[in-house]
Amino acid sequence: MSAEPLPSGSDDRPDRIDNPWGARTPYAPGTPWPARTDMHLAPGLGEGDVERWARSASLLHSNGDAMDIAVREGRIVGVRGRTTDRVNRGRLGPKDLYGWQGNNSPDRLTRPLVRENGRLAECDWPTAMDRIVTRSKELLDERGPGSIGFYTTGQLFLEEYYTLAVLSRAGLGTHHLDGNTRLCTATAGEALKQSFGSDGQPGSYEDIDHADVIALFGHNMAETQTVLWMRVLDRLEGPRPPRLVCVDPRFTQVARRADVHLAPRPGTNLALLDALLHELIRTGRIDREYIDRHTVGFEELAAAVEECTPRWASRICDVPAPAIQRAAEIIGGAERLLSTVLQGVYQSHQATAAAVQVNNLHLLRGMLGRPGCGVLQMNGQPSAENTRECGADGDLPGFRNWQNDQHVAELADIWNVTPSTIPHYGPPTHAMQMLRYAEQGSIRMLWITGTNPAVSLPELSRIRSILSQERLFVVVQDIFLTETAQMADVVLPAATWGEKTGTLTNADRTVHLSERAVDPPGQARSDLDIFLDYAARMDFRDKDGAPLIKWHDPPSAFAAWQRCSAGRPCDYTGLSYDRLRERGGIQWPCTEQAPDGTARLYADGFDFAHPDTCESFGKDLVTGASTEAVEYRSLNPDGKALIKAAEYVPPHEDASEDYPLQLITGRTVYHFHTRTKTGRAPELNAAAPDVWAEISPAEAAAQGLSDGDLVRVSTPRGAVRARLRTTALRDGVVFLPFHYGYWDTPGGWRPGDESAGRAANETTISDWDPASKQPLFKTCAARVSLVARRENRAEGAANDTAGSST
Repeated sequence: MSAEPLPSGSDDRPDRIDNPWGARTPYAPGTPWPARTDMHLAPGLGEGDVERWARSASLLHSNGDAMDIAVREGRIVGVRGRTTDRVNRGRLGPKDLYGWQGNNSPDRLTRPLVRENGRLAECDWPTAMDRIVTRSKELLDERGPGSIGFYTTGQLFLEEYYTLAVLSRAGLGTHHLDGNTRLCTATAGEALKQSFGSDGQPGSYEDIDHADVIALFGHNMAETQTVLWMRVLDRLEGPRPPRLVCVDPRFTQVARRADVHLAPRPGTNLALLDALLHELIRTGRIDREYIDRHTVGFEELAAAVEECTPRWASRICDVPAPAIQRAAEIIGGAERLLSTVLQGVYQSHQATAAAVQVNNLHLLRGMLGRPGCGVLQMNGQPSAENTRECGADGDLPGFRNWQNDQHVAELADIWNVTPSTIPHYGPPTHAMQMLRYAEQGSIRMLWITGTNPAVSLPELSRIRSILSQERLFVVVQDIFLTETAQMADVVLPAATWGEKTGTLTNADRTVHLSERAVDPPGQARSDLDIFLDYAARMDFRDKDGAPLIKWHDPPSAFAAWQRCSAGRPCDYTGLSYDRLRERGGIQWPCTEQAPDGTARLYADGFDFAHPDTCESFGKDLVTGASTEAVEYRSLNPDGKALIKAAEYVPPHEDASEDYPLQLITGRTVYHFHTRTKTGRAPELNAAAPDVWAEISPAEAAAQGLSDGDLVRVSTPRGAVRARLRTTALRDGVVFLPFHYGYWDTPGGWRPGDESAGRAANETTISDWDPASKQPLFKTCAARVSLVARRENRAEGAANDTAGSST
């Protein structure tokens, strides 16, 4: 059955701001999710006014919603969901429906900029590229490849990431390449490697159609993946709905629908998960036959959690022990269990250790590889999966193991270079370490693509200090003059979604083709064209003297990637642009043997955990120390899944007398990252125009604060001014959305002002998980103090609703 499409034009709206999830289409377990067409066109236009539609998928979250881009008179004028696609069945969320308007913003970058006499001035492409190439060659001659680093995004296309990985690794020979995916998805990849020997999402979105229990750990799905939440809502409204377990310190929409909501103290996720595992083992709700056949490490885990009772966890997490027992009963009684994990785990204390314990829940219950039984270690960005596959996050392309000489030799053969050309003498340099090297002076050139670290990285005063050093040559490649671009030496105007062609892979391994719908503005170029231009100007060569990079456009770059992916877990050899045009989204691995893709991994065992094929030999979950090959081979000679335990230790920074609260940051449904696109979409900006702070009613009453008051949220590193909102989150916690920077605050606060800022990361700490190296944005000690009372009740009421995080 198919629901009627929403009306087009300008009045399809306020309900998709007030109700981001739209109308319900209930369905029963084991049946297909019904289709529903969501669409939004520019005011005054109907479908008949659209000249053509171009195929694409969302760029403003990780769900991978398939859509068609409406084009009229050479401009993007709207979008509609594609009902035939497996991911969204025609549905679109608010950022999908309205976010495209950012493409048409009049302040797009249209010409390169170079710094002259302290100011950025427009120039032509040869001038800008010559500056970059000249500085690159000077540094290579003077200091070697370790003086150059690349910090990229989670929003480019696969073809662009792969090109960047090749030019940086085999062209320059630098070890310094990472993405802002380090902030959102590094722990997801690391947890999968720790448990299964390789990255690669075990589950599928279609598991929602079959699961009888869905457990969400630190995953506010209702706001971060609105269309996926629509799928859950439709199951909840249908016959035999699944039971929900929610772990989140905030009382989110997910928590409101949960059978059990656990709201632990920030930084205590591992203790809570250890107690859940304790209860599964104590009550015998485990599949011992599956454990013995497919895993190693169970006895060590059982011993590690033997004393981790619900009562023990209750003291640490401040969660009632009976609630922990009830959650364990639901998870232990599931016939088909789906678990999802996101930033509430990944950006908190002991991130990888906690995420691995979610994998352990499924290994103990034998619930992987069949409908309704899966883990989704989620991503935060639309093509974060591609950074991991292609090696643009520091790892080697194709999920190869930098500690395995044979893997390095394979890659060298594909690129026709010597193995010694590819840096593999130690762990890849993660983003936070790259910034430290820049701070210390060993990195002298940093090329930043499609990301805004001057707002998104922790402890912003330090980040600004690093990026503004005269000795650091900064290149920024972006579509707007962001806070970061304003500090650059060279700014390159890039094309974005809808203005170029390429593939992007979502959080459940679904590959979509996004086609060029319109021309980019002015002289803006695709990221692929910019990287190819740089490689040609640098004259990178293979060992036979031929050009290192032999492709010239998206299809040829995709073909080169297919060769690199062949035989690896992320095998793309069965895909093509034509197949993606015809079929829509297809999940990898897609091969001659699996031409329609692969819905779930690990149905027949864990082949890529074998010592000869695994992507990683693992790490100590508490210290982050790498496991050596001989140790891994001794532990896991047959290539089974690894059940790994970790001891809970307290957070590095906790509440104190001076800073009695714990600060956590997060997202709102209406914005993406630092709002460079969504802040330029009128409906989204009006829904959430400015930063706010949330505390519980009890915390507000204790300090005599009220909704709408202007408050100062302070930590030992900095402060933010925000309007107060009292909400149902646990006592002792303050929440700030992290999206807000300074590009749209004319006459307002600027870096250097001694009062307080707008960006949540003025306050956050330079700390990261020892295994995944993901920064920790949910572990700060903080205090909230009054700046000014709200002027009147109307103002307070307005602030209660504007920017609601639903």
